Amino acid sequence: MAPVTKECDFLVIGGGSGGLACARRASGQHGIKSIAIESNRLGGTCVNVGCVPKKVTWNAAAIRETMHDGKAYGFSFEETAPFDWTTFKHKRDAYVHRLNGIYEKNLAHDNVEYIHGRASLISPTEVEVTLDDKTKTRVSAKKILIATGGYPRIPSNIPGADMGITSDGFFELEKQPKKVALVGAGYIAVEMAGMFNALGSETHMFIRQNSFLRSFDPMIQDVVTKEYERQGIHIHRGSNQTKVEKHPSKEGFMNLHYTDSNTKSGVDDFDCILWAIGRAPEVEHVNLPAAGVELNDHGMIKVDDFQNTNVPNVYALGDVCGRIELTPVAIAAGRKLADRLFGQPREKFANSHLNYDNVPSVVFAHPEVGSVGLSEPAAREKFGDANVKVYKTAFTAMYYAMMEPDQKGPTSYKLVCVGPEEKVVGLHIVGIGSSEMLQGFGVAIKMGATKADFDSCVAIHPTSSEELVTLK
Repeated sequence: MAPVTKECDFLVIGGGSGGLACARRASGQHGIKSIAIESNRLGGTCVNVGCVPKKVTWNAAAIRETMHDGKAYGFSFEETAPFDWTTFKHKRDAYVHRLNGIYEKNLAHDNVEYIHGRASLISPTEVEVTLDDKTKTRVSAKKILIATGGYPRIPSNIPGADMGITSDGFFELEKQPKKVALVGAGYIAVEMAGMFNALGSETHMFIRQNSFLRSFDPMIQDVVTKEYERQGIHIHRGSNQTKVEKHPSKEGFMNLHYTDSNTKSGVDDFDCILWAIGRAPEVEHVNLPAAGVELNDHGMIKVDDFQNTNVPNVYALGDVCGRIELTPVAIAAGRKLADRLFGQPREKFANSHLNYDNVPSVVFAHPEVGSVGLSEPAAREKFGDANVKVYKTAFTAMYYAMMEPDQKGPTSYKLVCVGPEEKVVGLHIVGIGSSEMLQGFGVAIKMGATKADFDSCVAIHPTSSEELVTLK
């Protein structure tokens, strides 16, 4: 029996934030018959195994830190039991499940048909969908968007590596690990190391170089790395891992064999090894060759500034393209794409696309990190040393006024300016409150603010952010 065929104007493969934003804008605002296909839970990485449950866990870690800091302010806490990881995990799961339902209701509200199944391209205008009951259906569409996202990688060259977990597995842990190894130097490793450590797990980070967050400004790299060491996180620099094996006597533990700057034959036991070595695009099951869609040298779908692939009427956005792998970026790109393809009048939306410059980003480390624009080295490379002027400060936030010197966390800010007008092309901040602080400064930099514009704003006292408008 031939598969049943559905037809639509716009088909979205992938039910993450970017794909759903595009489908909802196309259908709900522009009246386009749209279908969205997702094989897993709605919301993609962000809602299920990313931003949302990560921030909830970060909140728990921050509360634990506040309880510790409260002693300096005269509070006395007696813990009658350790942090209840299992109860917290189940409540976090329930919150995410509610969000999954909200996403499905939003699709229905905007008249987007939702199919739960795995889509595979047959041609540039048709896909075959394997449904939950293993039956198949086909969907033909005038235009197709591929927004399948990505997944965390596990190293293929390390024996026993599959005994460890990835960031996805972090959210499946039913019990809090006693001793954790995190392999990687990016923001995922840094965030999870900070949470594990704050909640009481012995935490080790294995990094190849001498610092982490290497895509960020050097100030951020130096400050956060030193602060993690102050907090008691064990950092193994110059590290490579050679083997993972089951511990011979400690149930639930593994032996991680490694080299680092201190040893050429290290071995240590952990009950959790988390690989945070990067992500790969989710393209294996999409059957891109059937539609002739090309990949770049990194295995990502190749797109232009307008999210066009090399195939007419086939588009791609989000993590599967690898441009800037942030949820708000995918959402913004999806809405812009729907406007360009379907918005009326055509002349108003013909050039609609996301500008990927000056996208603010935050790392929920301990303390938080915020960054927008160019790092100091990138600015010097682009504009030349003579045209770059840097303003920076490092200080102790008033929050730490009641604490002993060895308990005080760092706060460091930097403005990167160019030209005689001192246009601000980069802003980098580390310290308490950086995540909430950055959004407003991101608007200013997106508008082309200069150092004089910053100086003209009257400071709010006493705050840490006032330092950014009083830099000398």
